[in-house]
Amino acid sequence: MVVVKSVKIDGESIHIFNSAIYIFESSSGFSLQLDLIVSEVTVKKYRKFENLIMEIELEDGRILQTIMHAKILPGGLPQLNLFSELDDLNEYEDFDKINENDSWFPNIEEGITLEEIRKVEMPLEEVSLKLKLPINQTEWLKAQKKSVLNEMFKEVINDIMKKQDL
Repeated sequence: MVVVKSVKIDGESIHIFNSAIYIFESSSGFSLQLDLIVSEVTVKKYRKFENLIMEIELEDGRILQTIMHAKILPGGLPQLNLFSELDDLNEYEDFDKINENDSWFPNIEEGITLEEIRKVEMPLEEVSLKLKLPINQTEWLKAQKKSVLNEMFKEVINDIMKKQDL
């Protein structure tokens, strides 16, 4: 079985939590498939690209450089599913081969939780709130810098979450 050691997308190293690399055989031919569990931040960054320049380092020291097509699977853990068509299978003889009719596919989500992923890279989301507050509080809020308010709200929300055991 071939194991992925590291991955670079467009020259940038990404953190991978688990992966599977294999040859997929379908009626239309063979493709190299790379399934990666990554952070939500990584998925968001690369979801808008159809083609990515990949550098895949394998545990045995080989380095594969190829352009791969990206697809994002909804649901479950954040994943990048990448593939490129293959004409010559000779350099991939030791790769697992999966046929489109097989009932078994690599389960790269097993043993990984979203909480573990977020400990490595927590996505940030912009939130807008509409509140009814006394005018003195409204004026005070408007006078604060955005970075100060962000930190203040993070701390307040974390304290409340701890009290509620979330």
